[in-house]
Amino acid sequence: MEILQPPGWARPRGYSNGIAASGRMVFVSGMIGWDADGVFHTDDFAGQVRQALHNIVAVLAEAGARPAHIARMTWYVVDKQEYVAAWKEIGHVYRDIIGAHYPAMTAVQVAGLVEDRARVEIEVTAVVPPTGIEPVSHA
Repeated sequence: MEILQPPGWARPRGYSNGIAASGRMVFVSGMIGWDADGVFHTDDFAGQVRQALHNIVAVLAEAGARPAHIARMTWYVVDKQEYVAAWKEIGHVYRDIIGAHYPAMTAVQVAGLVEDRARVEIEVTAVVPPTGIEPVSHA
């Protein structure tokens, strides 16, 4: 993966302006904060983010992909203020599960999610590079 950072632009924090990648594309549906049995264990925003990210990692693994292969993430949140208030904790959760890898990201406030108890839904696109080529880390 190549991080796309136009000259003279301030480096974004927690995401990349763009990513260029080639390889096998993996698309992960929007994941919410319930477990593999469809059970919510918390209504806490960061707690639901934690579970959604674990769900994403599990789906990626089915394709032989890792978090470092994520090229794009889209976050759908039901309450922008709740999301912003949880930024610090979300950052810790994100680094614990995804690591120091910051793909292109978009966050959108929505009127609601299909599952009423869901506070956040995250979808990803990953690109698994050809064998022997590993993605570039932001570390």
